[in-house]
Amino acid sequence: MSHTAHIRSHRKPRRSASSLAMRAGVAGGVLSTLAVAGAAGSANAAEPVTQTLELPTLTADLATQAAQSADATQQAAANYQLQAERDAAATKAAKQAKADLADAKQKAAEAKKKAEETARKAAAERASRSTTRIALTADDTSGSTGTGTSTSTGSSTATGSAAAVVSFVKSQLGKAYVSGATGPSAYDCSGLVQTAFKQVGVSLPRVSQDQSTAGTQVSLSDLQPGDILYWGSAGSAYHVAVYVGDGMFVGAQNPSSGVSEHLLSYDQPTGAVRVL
Repeated sequence: MSHTAHIRSHRKPRRSASSLAMRAGVAGGVLSTLAVAGAAGSANAAEPVTQTLELPTLTADLATQAAQSADATQQAAANYQLQAERDAAATKAAKQAKADLADAKQKAAEAKKKAEETARKAAAERASRSTTRIALTADDTSGSTGTGTSTSTGSSTATGSAAAVVSFVKSQLGKAYVSGATGPSAYDCSGLVQTAFKQVGVSLPRVSQDQSTAGTQVSLSDLQPGDILYWGSAGSAYHVAVYVGDGMFVGAQNPSSGVSEHLLSYDQPTGAVRVL
């Protein structure tokens, strides 16, 4: 026996060729399986990568378009609302202007009516002066009964057209006073004067203001039958009548006395014009 026979050898036992071959085959199969699985995994993962890249881009485009569409719709709505408000404002302004115009016309008519009424009241106040003063004046002037509304005590010296005017106004004595009337059953002051002169072919203005400047101004101390007497200033007279001679005049005085004849002192006129 060798002196090294009792020492164990450190060499590993040799493996058989068949064992190595089997191990190599198993390893190769595992690697092949892993390679196939990896290839399959790579192939399957390719499509999701493409979708993951494209989907955010498509979603962003849709969101932008939706936002733009919403902005456009909102702007259109705002424009429609603004136009509607403008139309409503224009309609309201037109209605207000129409109402203001109607109100102005009504106020103008009321003012005119009030001015006419004031003039009539002034004439009526003059006509309703103290009967005592009228009686005293009438007694001093013509010896009348003092009523202040008497006929002429003397004959008129009028001739021609003036005589016709005087005759006409005297024939209307006792008829009613109606504002705006020109006969034949009722008159106002300027309506009586206008109608009287129309009998002799003379066309006079309709209202007392214009009649007070229709002829030549004459002094009250130089009156002739047929002259037009006026109360108030020339051009703005509020009452007119016809001088019939003998210190008397005939006029449509007011609703209470109608067409009547009076002494000049009953209501002293402001001036006179001569047309004939």
